[in-house]
Amino acid sequence: MLKAGIVGLPNVGKSTLFNAVTRTR
Repeated sequence: MLKAGIVGLPNVGKSTLFNAVTRTR
């Protein structure tokens, strides 16, 4: 589910989102 949402986002947004998710986890 998370992967699908991340993939849908753009490259820049993906990087930012991924960083936030990694930090939260």
